[in-house]
Order: sequence, then structure tokens, then C-alpha cells
Amino acid sequence: MSLRIVGFAVLYLLVLLLGRLSAMTELDGEAVISPAAGVAAVWLVMRRESPWRWVDVTALGALTAGGLILTGMSPDRAAVDGVAAVAAATVFSTAAGRWLPGLWNSRAEQGGRPLSHLVELWRIILIAVIAALAGSVIETVGERLLGGEPSAITALMRLVRDVVGVLIFGVATRRAGFVLRGHWKPPSGPRALECAAIFLVSAGAYWLAFGVNTSVPIGFALLPLTVWAALRMPTPLLIAHSLVFSTAAALLSLGGSGQFGDVTDAPLRALLIELYLGVLAVVGLALALSRDERDALIQRLRVSEQEATEKADMMTTVVNSMTEGLAILDQQGRFVLRNPAAGRLLGNTSSVSGGVLLGSDYGFFHPDGTPVAEADMPWVHALAGQDVPPMDILIRNAAVPEGRIVRFNVARLSVQPGGPIQVVVVFHDVTADRRHRDELMSFAGLVAHDLLNPLTTIEGWAEVLEAELAGYRPAERVTRIQRAAARMRTFLNGLLAYTAARDGKLMPTTVNLPLLMQDIVNSRLDQAEYTGKVTPLFETGGLDGAVEADPVLVRQLLENLIDNALDLMPAGATPQIGVSCQAGPNGMLRIDILDNGIGLPPGKLHEVFTSFHRGDEHRRGSGLELAVCKRIVERHGGTIEAMANPYGSGTRMSFTLPSGRSAYARTLESQWAQRAPSR
Repeated sequence: MSLRIVGFAVLYLLVLLLGRLSAMTELDGEAVISPAAGVAAVWLVMRRESPWRWVDVTALGALTAGGLILTGMSPDRAAVDGVAAVAAATVFSTAAGRWLPGLWNSRAEQGGRPLSHLVELWRIILIAVIAALAGSVIETVGERLLGGEPSAITALMRLVRDVVGVLIFGVATRRAGFVLRGHWKPPSGPRALECAAIFLVSAGAYWLAFGVNTSVPIGFALLPLTVWAALRMPTPLLIAHSLVFSTAAALLSLGGSGQFGDVTDAPLRALLIELYLGVLAVVGLALALSRDERDALIQRLRVSEQEATEKADMMTTVVNSMTEGLAILDQQGRFVLRNPAAGRLLGNTSSVSGGVLLGSDYGFFHPDGTPVAEADMPWVHALAGQDVPPMDILIRNAAVPEGRIVRFNVARLSVQPGGPIQVVVVFHDVTADRRHRDELMSFAGLVAHDLLNPLTTIEGWAEVLEAELAGYRPAERVTRIQRAAARMRTFLNGLLAYTAARDGKLMPTTVNLPLLMQDIVNSRLDQAEYTGKVTPLFETGGLDGAVEADPVLVRQLLENLIDNALDLMPAGATPQIGVSCQAGPNGMLRIDILDNGIGLPPGKLHEVFTSFHRGDEHRRGSGLELAVCKRIVERHGGTIEAMANPYGSGTRMSFTLPSGRSAYARTLESQWAQRAPSR
């Protein structure tokens, strides 16, 4: 720490003595150039966090007073100037620590950072004005106390002198420290030659303006030189340029030459010199810092562009190497982007490109073979803001004549807030998975059918055994056998029902929904009365339509949904079930079944339609009932979904079927008559 104090002390004393060379006798020995003000500001800023700061402040005041006495100033006046110098440097250090944190940092291991932003220049100017004002007030008051009569121009000259000292000599001192630590690389090649040319031209111009010319005010002509230097020279060289030629201009003007040499009023001449040098310094620094900020921004943009290009190339490589298809569609369903796998899976690589509409012309069918309407495409629902579950679509076209089942996963995409909505579609080939699953389900159906015969034998002998053991304790164990056999029969019947719903030949006809529902309601009322359960309340007044469908499967569909609603009732509650229908688009009829049960968890609204799903381990059935419902609806070209009851607790099951004798129903009937069941 002592070495740093000594170093700053030696530097400060040196520039103080050099600055005294510009003293004017007309101003009672007042210096026109004050490099000491800039060095003092840097000194205390660099040492503001040091525990030895009081030593720096004391040394600054003592060196100021001693140096002034050595150059002929009276001791009392030197003491006043020493206090003023300490006050100005302290104010600058304190304000810089608050308004310019990190700039000219005092920690040796960090070294701070140089002046590099235009906003920092304006703050330094403001801080320098405040600090110089404090020092000027102390000097003026002290001089008056000592019997002097300083003028307002003299006080203003002192203020401008100290501000210029900070801008030129303070900035130069701190920048020199960064250069000496190797934080700057000098220019080379043509740029070095241009910098040398700027110095040579400036030397000639300043000599002409301040050394030869004494009558014509051509100082303004030096401003283009400052602009040239600021725009073409590195900032350290610009600061050196400003330091050298400002000092030269001031010394020549004090010698009586130049455009300010004819000003007879000494304070006014000194003030004009300081203002002129201050303007040149501010213009040069402002342009240079603006250029540095622009260059830094351009460099960051180049780096960001390079990083973005590398990431884009990497993402393109990853996307193109995916086995799953990936595509982005606009609001019209046209391709914005796709990977090669999307073309392979869709079976039409030549036309799967930007601007091509992804529609039914690619040969999109439901897995049962019925065409997928344009309005039923999953991305259409996604663009409408709906939550779309994964959808399996059979693709059959000239490129894929044997057909391929592809699972479509869609999600909305908004690149910019408030911008156009797009859709991300991921294609996954599930042909082998579905074939494997279908084979397993077919095998399960065969096994279930084969197991019914031995199960019937078990149930029959259990009844015989129960009759023979009536009144004996072992009869309770027979009851257990019968309950297990009943559960087994329920499971096997579910497998057979699912197999029938999946593979059975459809026999469409007009089904009167009110009559069918009334029959189902009567059977459930009789069942509740027979078993002693709470009698459910049914509201079917809103059901007044007919559908064109297989009557056996429609009955099974409604019975499964009604039984599911009854099964979800809390203990002791009276079941309330409402059934209604309304016309839907494309010749479909939408049927809604609402209950007041416990409802379904929000995240399980799609899972309930999967095979062997049970939301509650205490529920009855095989877990295939709702999967059977989904299969029946899809085979008729409809859709089914579960959602919360909008009118209270419970669930609403909604599904669509072809409306009775509608054009869509007649089309389905023609298709059913022309093709075999799909597997």
C-alpha cells in the first residue's frame, strides 16, 4: 500500500509543478492548465476503499500546499488551495463511487475498467462540475478572507479549468495505467499510418492556428481534425492526441500568440482557452466512446449471429436425423418447415415442402378405414385452441399402397407474443405397435372365448356343491369360489365385448334413441330395486333423436356409459343422470351424458379410454368398458371425450354418431357394404 501512496504522490507533485508553468502573473500566479486536478481525482478514486485513505487525503493536501509554496505562492494562499484541492478530489471520489461503480476501481486485483460508455462520460462531466464547484467556492471564499477580491470570471475560470483537467489529464492518467498493464494493443499496418498522419496534420494545423496566426479566428477549423481523430484513432491514442495538442494550444495562447493572444483581459483569455479546450475534449471523447460502443455492439451481434448459426445448424442436423417426422404448419395448414422423415412417413416426399397444404389428399383415414374429414384433422382443433390428444391416422396413397398407421402429436406454437399461431406436428409410425396390439387383443378374445366353457363348468359344479353343503360351514368357501368365478366372467365378457367392438361386422340401421334409452333406464331401475341400492334419477327429456348405427353396439355403448356414471357415485348419494342430444356438424348427432358423481381427475380425461384403465382400484369391471365405448364410436366415424360437468360436480361424457338417415350415415352405409372389416 505504501508504494501506491508514494507513486501517486510523486506523480501528483510532478504534474502540479508542470501545471504551475502555465501560471499568469495577471491572475496573481493562477495556473491556466491544471493537470493536478485530474490526477488528484484519479488518486482518491483509486484509493477510496483503502483503509489508508486518510493518509492519501493528508498527503494530497500537504503536497498541494508545499508545491504551491515552492513555486512562489504565499503560504496562507497555498493552504487555502490545498484545502480546496482535497475537497474537490474527495467530492469527486465519493460521487464516482456512487454514480460510476466499477469505473477506475480501487482494488488492485481488479483494476476497474476504463471509460468506455457515452453515459459514463456525461456522468464524469457532471461529477467533475460538482467537485470543481466545491473547490472553486473554497478558493474564492478563502481568497476573500485573505483580503483579495476575485472576480466572477476568475471563479468561473477555476471551475472550467478543473473540469477540463479531469476530462483531459484525469482520463489520460487512468487510461495510461490500463495501457501499461498490457490491456491495449496498438494499431498496425494502414491504421498505424493513418494515426501517424493524423498527428502530423494536427501538429501543422495547431501550429498554424496558435503559433503563426494572430488575427484570424480559425480555431473552428481544428474541430474536423478532432472528429477525424475520434472516428479513426483508437481511444487511447485519441486521449493522447487531446492531451498533447490541448497543452500545446494553451501554452501558445498564454505566450500571446494564436487567436486568443489578443484578448487583453487575462481572466477572460484564460476562460476562453479552457472553454475551447473543453469543447474539443468533449467532442473527441463523445465521438470515440460512441464509436467504441457501436463497435462493441457490432462485435456482440457478430458473435450472437455466429452462435445462432451454429445452433441452427446443429438443430437442423438433429431434426433431419430424427426417425420421427417433424413439421410446422401455418394457420392455413400449410407446411412452413418439415424434416425428411415427415416426407417418408407421409409417403409423398416430392410434395412435402414449404407452402404445400397438409390435407386429406395425402390419403388420411381412421384406423377402421373411414376417411378423416378436413375439420377433424388434429391440427385444425389445435389451431382452434383445443387440447388435442394423440391421434392415430391410417395413411394410404400411391407411395404407401399397403397403408401405414401414423400417430399425430400436435401442439400450438407462438413464436412471438401476439404473432400468428402455428402448429408443431410430430409423426410417429405405430403400424408395428398397433399390429402387435391387435394380435394380442385377438389372442385375448380367443382365450376368453375358450375359457368360458371351463368357467361355466366351474360355476355349475359350484352351484351343486353349494346345494349339497347348505347349512354347513364349508358352504361359505363355495361362495368365495362363486364370487371369483363371477369376476372372471365379467373380465372375459369385457375382452369379448372389446374384440366384438373392434372386429365385428357392423350392421347399421336407424336406432331410436329415446326408446333404447328408456329400456336401459328401466333395467337399471329394476336392478337398483332388486339389489336394494339407492334408486337413480334419470332425465332423458332432451334425448329425441335417432342415429344410423349398429343397434347392438349402440346399446352396449349407452349401457357402458350409464354403468360408468353409476359406478362413480359417492357412497350414499342419489345418482342423477341426464341424457340429451343435439345436432352436430357434418351430419353427426352429439349425445351428452351428465352425472353428479365424484368426477375424473383433470389429467385423466384421456386415459380413461385406454384399455384396462381403472381410475379407482375399488371400481368394478374389467377396465375395458370405456375403451369399448371409444372403439364403438370411432368405428361409426364419431368422437368421444370426457370432461368435467359444467353444471356442478361429476362428469360429462360426449360422443357423436351419424344422425339417422343423414347424408353422412348413407355414405358410411355404402362404405360398410363395400369393404370388409379392417384389422
